[in-house]
Amino acid sequence: MAEEKKGGNKGAMTVSEAGRKGGVRVRETRGRKFYEEIGKKGGDTVKAERGPRFYEEIGKKGGETIKAERGTPFYEEIGRKGGHKVRELIEKGKAGEGEEAGHDGGHER
Repeated sequence: MAEEKKGGNKGAMTVSEAGRKGGVRVRETRGRKFYEEIGKKGGDTVKAERGPRFYEEIGKKGGETIKAERGTPFYEEIGRKGGHKVRELIEKGKAGEGEEAGHDGGHER
């Protein structure tokens, strides 16, 4: 009901369209850093009001919901993908070590 356009008003927009337009405008004028700052402030406020256990509880609820929706194989798959990524990063790091030190004995000029 709230999403419907009012009457036959030309140029009228839904609540969701207005919110999206406002969000884009804020992102364009204030940037990503603004969202990081207000997110941190909000998180700090929740932590102060409800305590750190609140995050533990909502994390557990979220995990149980995902497990119920996607099952244990989902966690096995993302664990395997994470392990592969870590292995790739380690290999890149090892390959990069020899190159960096080889240029000028590891010293910057």
